Amino acid sequence: QRLRGPAALISLLAVVLYLQLDPENTGFIPVENFTSLVEHHELQLDPSKLDMLFALVQCNEDGQVCYQELIELMSSKRSSSFRRAIANGRRTLQREILLDETGLGLYKRFVRYVAYEILPCETDRRWYFHQNRLCPPPVFIAVVTIIQIIVFMCYGIMLNKWVLQTYQPDFMKSPLVYHPGHRAQVWRFFSYMFMHVGLEQLGFNALLQLMIGVPLEMVHGILRISLLYMAGVLAGSLTVSITDMRAPVVGGSGGVYALCSAHLANVVMNWAGMRCPYKLLRMILALVCMSSEVGRAVWLRFSPPLPSSGPQPSFMAHLSGAVVGISMGLLILRSYEESLQKQCSWWVIVFSFITFLLFAIFWNIFAYELLGVQIPPPP
Repeated sequence: QRLRGPAALISLLAVVLYLQLDPENTGFIPVENFTSLVEHHELQLDPSKLDMLFALVQCNEDGQVCYQELIELMSSKRSSSFRRAIANGRRTLQREILLDETGLGLYKRFVRYVAYEILPCETDRRWYFHQNRLCPPPVFIAVVTIIQIIVFMCYGIMLNKWVLQTYQPDFMKSPLVYHPGHRAQVWRFFSYMFMHVGLEQLGFNALLQLMIGVPLEMVHGILRISLLYMAGVLAGSLTVSITDMRAPVVGGSGGVYALCSAHLANVVMNWAGMRCPYKLLRMILALVCMSSEVGRAVWLRFSPPLPSSGPQPSFMAHLSGAVVGISMGLLILRSYEESLQKQCSWWVIVFSFITFLLFAIFWNIFAYELLGVQIPPPP
């Protein structure tokens, strides 16, 4: 009575069939019986599932099909063992590629575009294309961007300054800015992502977030992308508190660079499989823009400030966000529809991040006094 939806009904059917074809309860059935079952079933499955069912059958070397893999497929949960089985099978999909499908509506064409922008494998693209649903919608990146714009406009009106707001002394008095003198206020390690140096930084971050973050969130889900973004934000402020101990930090560049570097690294590592148009030109433009943004941040950090201003915001959040993207983010993007908890490399990365977090906490508690760092007075 707890079963709901077509996936649950199909899973129930799989249980019944295995009880009939596997009376000894071994968890496997012969490939011949399974193939005959798939070819003569009366249920209307998605084309992607049919392709994967036959791929599972054809690449099995033992002449048997595992019950658990069948259930995971029917329940729209792809295991790493199932993905390896398809990869080892080296078979070509019998159906045409998604780009050849006609008669699609506007939304489906957009979903197809996102699939080719983000995913490197045709099987993954077709799986995402047929499984994509509007619920839950990709709202995290959009909400963060809207809040950043609203906060910037409020401070722009209040300070009557829209370019290089950090040169305005009252800007640093915001309770959202991370300042080493206020590091005991824990929320500042996150809230600084809503403040920006000026209009150019806000525009750059908002554009990258929407162009890269929204498609990533559509494919990989709000939980994984929000985790990656917030990990980049937290790593940014903590890295500044360790390596640039006198500087404040503002802007969402830590999270933005985590998303961008993860996506670019994924494109490079799957270069042959990526089918996005003009990928080399777009990658060069992205690297040039990101490098110029880092160069601008470095110049602002070390350029002589106005007499009434303290040290300008640090640029280390950009670099730490990129490190988070290349490590944690790349693993997340390469594990489409796979459980991260079952991968050893995921736990290594999580353990490394937690170790860095604990070290940063102790550093912020004891190192400033032990090293005698002269912190500029907080505003």
